[in-house]
Amino acid sequence: MRYRRLGGWGLRVSEISLGSNNFGTQVDRPLAIRVIDRALELGVNMIDTANVYTGGKSEEIIGEALKGRRDEVVVATKVGSPVVSNNPIGGGLSRKHIMWQFKKSLQRLQTDYVDIYYLHRFDPETPLEETLRTMDYLVREGFVRYVGVSNFDVKQLEATWRTCEELGLEKPIVLQPPYNLLRRDIEVEVAPWCESHGMGVAVYSPLQGGLLTGKYSLGAQPPEGSRAAYNPIYRERWLTAENLQRVEKYREVAGQLGVDLRELAVAWILSHRWVSTAIVGASNPAQVDENVKALEVNIPQSLLEKLDNQR
Repeated sequence: MRYRRLGGWGLRVSEISLGSNNFGTQVDRPLAIRVIDRALELGVNMIDTANVYTGGKSEEIIGEALKGRRDEVVVATKVGSPVVSNNPIGGGLSRKHIMWQFKKSLQRLQTDYVDIYYLHRFDPETPLEETLRTMDYLVREGFVRYVGVSNFDVKQLEATWRTCEELGLEKPIVLQPPYNLLRRDIEVEVAPWCESHGMGVAVYSPLQGGLLTGKYSLGAQPPEGSRAAYNPIYRERWLTAENLQRVEKYREVAGQLGVDLRELAVAWILSHRWVSTAIVGASNPAQVDENVKALEVNIPQSLLEKLDNQR
């Protein structure tokens, strides 16, 4: 395993992190624990979750799996997405909601602190000062080691950074955005901003929900049990002729390197110096091995340019 600093900060995280948004549903508890065990065996030291993943089951499973080795792992979770419908405090980034959900996350994770606590998405209805003072309190009291933000655009990052500087509050050290060969909009403004401000980037959705594993082909029905087979919204948005044609081109590049498409997709992400880690999920221990194999892939400059030009 290789490790990178999270932006300009001292925290070193594995280049491959373990995503867990399927723990407790597609991946049941015993299998998820085996996935976590295998990831740790291979040197993965960061596990990413959220209070809303599988209704809290993801956090519960991680808490159970990390008994006796909690301090050896960087645990990241999130707050802000709605957890209760038809309740005015059931989501968002108010002090009330953050403190309520933080307590719940600690209980499920069976821990007394969180390494990285993300604001899951920007909340335009709550004053930034309220949100950031709450996060600052959690850091200063020792409950949170680092603050992160997820799905923020440049204007939201700027406003957050400026507010922290003006009020002397703990700044976020990492952004978690979606990024992959098919979804590259952060290259324009977000990535340069993060790099210039020393903010780490923990990429999620590196395989675009399985589309970049090669399981889908133009003109063929989605495999039984796949996301596209049971999720019509995903199918309509991502399984377009244009995307599938691009996937075929990426598959050709992978063939030239003698690797599979999954390995190429993750290796391409990690070829960017501003990326700190790629958060990759796994449905079984063997997939963890497949994900980590991406670290062995060296993409020549000529093929990197070819991939970059295939937008």
